[in-house]
Amino acid sequence: LHRYAWPACLLITVPWFLLRRVPRLPVTHVSYDRTAPGLAIGRLAARPAAFACLPGDPAAVLPGARVVPDEEALRAEVRAAIAEHLEPVLAGFGPRMRRRGRALWGMATDEIVESLWYVAHLFGDGEQDRARHELELLLPGATQPYVGSAAFRELTGPNGESLPTRDRASCCMFYTLRPEDTCATCPRTCDADRVTKLLAAAS
Repeated sequence: LHRYAWPACLLITVPWFLLRRVPRLPVTHVSYDRTAPGLAIGRLAARPAAFACLPGDPAAVLPGARVVPDEEALRAEVRAAIAEHLEPVLAGFGPRMRRRGRALWGMATDEIVESLWYVAHLFGDGEQDRARHELELLLPGATQPYVGSAAFRELTGPNGESLPTRDRASCCMFYTLRPEDTCATCPRTCDADRVTKLLAAAS
């Protein structure tokens, strides 16, 4: 589920983050080949159905464009587009994972936040901080079907350094396979261990 949901969310959040355009990508408009050689997450192909944008966007005159009035309306489009795409995916995974409703949407919430936060780091200076701010506005809490908020917070390192982290809404259960590789944002990871993991990653 993670290998699919991570890039699937980015198909919607990256155009929003970089261009302020939100494509509608129903699950029937995305093809996923998880066996593609040499690729850790497989290969995705997408056929956007339409997109939302803001007034004044040059793309507003293109076929399939739908203009929304402001940034909050555009954030609502992001939430709706991801929910539209992931709902049938989660329905398919649910019986196999023996998880339902809140647990699955908690995982979806984490995929949205952590994928864009990670990719924004690759975009260059300041973009990860901007992504953090944008994600806090996108997922402030009480935005059903998503669970919780973006849940960012700051920890302090041994030399007073600021270490940004977040609290996942769900646990991916990877610790059952390799306990030593539990992620730094896992709800099972205490703050002291998070600091250790974050400092190791930074070095």
